[in-house]
Amino acid sequence: MASGVTATTVQRSAGTMPFQPRNWLRPAYALWAFIGLMYLYVLLHNESFLINRNNPEWEHIQSFKWWLLPHGVAGACALFLAPLQFSDSLRKHFTKLHRVMGRVYVGAVFVAAPIGLYIQCFEEQLGVPRSFTIATAVDASLWLLTTSVAMVFILKGKVQQHRQWMTRSFACALIFLEVRFIDGITGRENLGLAAVETTLWICVACAMPLADLVLQWQESHRARPISVRTQGARP
Repeated sequence: MASGVTATTVQRSAGTMPFQPRNWLRPAYALWAFIGLMYLYVLLHNESFLINRNNPEWEHIQSFKWWLLPHGVAGACALFLAPLQFSDSLRKHFTKLHRVMGRVYVGAVFVAAPIGLYIQCFEEQLGVPRSFTIATAVDASLWLLTTSVAMVFILKGKVQQHRQWMTRSFACALIFLEVRFIDGITGRENLGLAAVETTLWICVACAMPLADLVLQWQESHRARPISVRTQGARP
């Protein structure tokens, strides 16, 4: 103790302590902030008709508005509950609440996805191309598939695989926001149905690769402290 050298100093000099980034520098925070921005933009830009009875959108949805209600409520629940499921502190300190919200999320997906496809069939009768219905069917199928696989893994007690497939499920859920956000800020929504459809297919095609990219980044981030400790242990 007379030397004034602490154990922490020795560990740092030996390279055995993992690098701990500052909280405000974590890329995950930037990702969640961007997703929050999409939530806010779509709510104000695309869904503002909900509080404006004179909006022409009400006339457009007249034939399927009662189907739109459960679809919208379930979809909103899924979109707002999913981010909470990735909170480590919530999962550790409020395990029961985490499980309840997980069940609600799964139920919301199994309501929102098929009804969304059914609503798109109404849109097709109003003149929207069938290719939109096909894209919606692909999106709904991916969302149901990824959520089902995540549910099977957690029932088997395989938590890591469950979280991976929940990430993919959430990526499919975000397609709803991404299409409206991209078309809104770029002005593509004013270029006709073909432009909107292109955005939709791009978002559907990129959902799974982007989710796996996030998973790969998480795995490399977790492996970094291990490699540092390993190198520090070598003579």
